[in-house]
Amino acid sequence: MPQKSSPAISEAESVVMEVIWHKAPIGSEEVVAALAKHGKWQEPTVKTLLNRLLKKGAVRVHKEGRRYQYFPVLQRDHWLATESKGFLDRLFDGRVAPLVSHFSKHRKLSKKDIADLKRLIEELDDGA
Repeated sequence: MPQKSSPAISEAESVVMEVIWHKAPIGSEEVVAALAKHGKWQEPTVKTLLNRLLKKGAVRVHKEGRRYQYFPVLQRDHWLATESKGFLDRLFDGRVAPLVSHFSKHRKLSKKDIADLKRLIEELDDGA
C-alpha cells in the first residue's frame, strides 16, 4: 500500500513537531515551556502552530479533563524522507554527489563528516 504523502509543514511548525516527536504525549503547556527554554515563541503563537498542525493532520489531540495531550500522526522518518527528497530534487537534480561537492567546496565538511562519508561509501560498496 503506498504511503500517504506528508502534509506540508512550515519551518516554525517543524520546530513544534520536534518537541512533540520527542516527548509525546505532551500537553500544550509543556510544548510552550519546552520552546520558551530556547527563546522561541509566546503561548499564543505556540497554540496557533499546534492548531495548524492539528488541521493539517500532522498531530492528533486527546482531551484528558481540562488538558489536551498531543500525539504525532506524521512520523518523523517519513517527514524527513519527504523533505530530504524535495530538497535534493529542487537544488541538486535529485543527486547526493553534487550536494556533498557543494559542501566540500565551501569547507563545510568536518574531518568527522568526511570519515562518516567514507564509512558510508564503504558500507554501500560492500552491499552492492
